[in-house]
Amino acid sequence: MNSKAKDYLILLGVAGVSVALDQWTKWLVRENIEYGGQWLPEWLNWLGPYARFVHWYNSGAAFGMFQNGNVAFTILAFMVIGAILYYVPRTEHEGWVIKLALGLQLGGAVGNLIDRLLMQKVTDFISVGAFPVFNIADASISVGVAVLLLDVWLKERAEKLKAASEPNTKIVEEGRQS
Repeated sequence: MNSKAKDYLILLGVAGVSVALDQWTKWLVRENIEYGGQWLPEWLNWLGPYARFVHWYNSGAAFGMFQNGNVAFTILAFMVIGAILYYVPRTEHEGWVIKLALGLQLGGAVGNLIDRLLMQKVTDFISVGAFPVFNIADASISVGVAVLLLDVWLKERAEKLKAASEPNTKIVEEGRQS
C-alpha cells in the first residue's frame, strides 16, 4: 500500500469512527429523550447537578454559538472537509498524530454536517455544568484541534532545543580537533 493511501486510510478510519459514534448517540437521544428533556441513569443521579444528557437542537456553531447560522456553517463544513482532504497528503508521512487530529476534525465536521443537511439543525445532548450543551462531533473537533496544537508545540519545542544544543556540539567538536 502506498503512503498516500495509508494516510487516507488512517484519516478516514478515525473520521469514520467519530461519525459513527456521533450519529449513533444523536439517534439514541432523539429516540429516547423528549426534546427539552433530560436523562441520567438512576445510579448516577448524584451527578445530576453537574452532568446529564439532554435533548437539544442547535442551529449555530459548536457549543451553541452564532445561532441561526445553519447555511453559513453548512458551507463552512464543506470548506473544512475539502481543506482537510487536500492537506492530508501534504503532511509528513511519519506524522500519524497530525492524521489523528485531522481525522477527528474531519469526523466532527461530517457528523454535524449530516445533521445540518438532514434536519437543518444539530442535535446536542451532553450537558456538563454551566458549559454549553454539545455532542460527540463537537468534542471530536475540539480534541482534534487540541491534539494538533499540542503536536505543533512539541515539534517546535524539540526544534528549539535541538537548535540551542547545536552550537555547543560544534564547540565540543572543535575542542576535540585541537
